[in-house]
Amino acid sequence: MARCAICDKGAHFGNNVSHSHRRSNRMWKSNVKSVRVKTEGGSKKMYVCTSCLRSGKVERA
Repeated sequence: MARCAICDKGAHFGNNVSHSHRRSNRMWKSNVKSVRVKTEGGSKKMYVCTSCLRSGKVERA
């Protein structure tokens, strides 16, 4: 599973709970995109979550 290269955000795990309160496993996937990012040595392709993209922590190449 892809993780954000900036904030290290990844998948979270928990339970689906039915009306009769039976529990089964589930997973929340974070919104991670593969983007070209400006770095000191030029541009680099990395996985970045959309919250980091929107907040301006990363500049697209």
